[in-house]
Amino acid sequence: MEGIRSNACSRDLLRKIKEFTLSILEDLSEGRSPLIFIPRFRIYCTNFDSNCCSCNKPNGHEILTFQKESHVHRIDVLLRVLLIVQQLLQENKHASKRDIYYMHPLVFSDQTVVDRAINDICILLQCSRHNLNVVSVGNGLVMGWLRFFEAERKFDCIKSPNTAHTIPVLVEDVKDLVSVAHYILIVEKESVFQRLANDKFCSKNRCIVITGRGYPDVSTRRFLRLLVDKLCLPVYCLVDCDPYGFDILATYRFGSMQMAYDAKFLRVPQIQWLGAFPSDSENYNLPQQCLLPLTLEDKRRTEAMLQRCYLHQEVPGWRSELELMLQRGTKFEIEALSVHSLSFLSEVYIPSAAACQTSATPKLPIKMSIVGSLFSPLSPPSFLTSLSLHFLLFLSSNQRQSPQLSPLS
Repeated sequence: MEGIRSNACSRDLLRKIKEFTLSILEDLSEGRSPLIFIPRFRIYCTNFDSNCCSCNKPNGHEILTFQKESHVHRIDVLLRVLLIVQQLLQENKHASKRDIYYMHPLVFSDQTVVDRAINDICILLQCSRHNLNVVSVGNGLVMGWLRFFEAERKFDCIKSPNTAHTIPVLVEDVKDLVSVAHYILIVEKESVFQRLANDKFCSKNRCIVITGRGYPDVSTRRFLRLLVDKLCLPVYCLVDCDPYGFDILATYRFGSMQMAYDAKFLRVPQIQWLGAFPSDSENYNLPQQCLLPLTLEDKRRTEAMLQRCYLHQEVPGWRSELELMLQRGTKFEIEALSVHSLSFLSEVYIPSAAACQTSATPKLPIKMSIVGSLFSPLSPPSFLTSLSLHFLLFLSSNQRQSPQLSPLS
């Protein structure tokens, strides 16, 4: 679903929006209630014996209909967001998900309602979120042996490799990537990123360091994927030795379930787990005071992650480490390694761990998924609101002026 942001791409999406709404209006005019088929994707399952979780193909679908009262509000939200997207594309403007939420907070009621609508629209239009001109607020940071341009701005990290730069939000505008780095290092937390910057880690090690400051946003993941594709460098990931750290590692490598429909363009299957491992507590003689007991929530989350099919099929070694964490019942932060010395992480742990890693994993082929028909005839609608019809008429027309929107009752 990845695409080049261009006038041609915008025109194609505007055409799809018009066809989508005209199809609904046609069904309604002929006395049929439209069925909106939204394919569903997933990045993992609990079936260890089959290769059933291809993010290139939908795994079932959800059906929205005007005949179900519980679907009416969701369809209204989808049409409202679709109208906003149409405006953004027509006017070549960008907005964040939060911007969209605050356009109609009484209707949307919660940010997750908008997020789901945006994901549904991406699936229906077979595109990525940035193609809709919907962008995330960038949280990621980068430093190291890298230089690139973003629009008219020059990012010359090479001149000062230990200085943090914000990762561009419009990753599709990044051009002319140049690097003399030997590898890319992802660190989970900003505190570790700053520790490496203070220790001048990138000056001593020819590398690029990235952090998403916790769970990575889409811009950070897209930027990382761009670097790996263009520079063909090994990529390592350093996270806390706890269930949340592991889940962040898995998000970088395999993608997130929420955006499974776009995982093939966001995941980085070449990522190698650099640490911290449960076995590191013994290997590096961490004192008992540095270890924390797993909470009940930690244990529940770990047991659930152990059921993911890719841990059995692709990275069984990771599964073994996760089982060891659960068996020992303890966790620890990356910073716990500083018990030996303040610069132990940058001077000993990371260099030795990177030296032990093998070369990068070959890149996986990318295939586009094909979504089938979106509509089917059914009996006349029971719960079609006048507001939904109002939006459909505007979306299907060529008007550039948006209607005045008022909150739903």
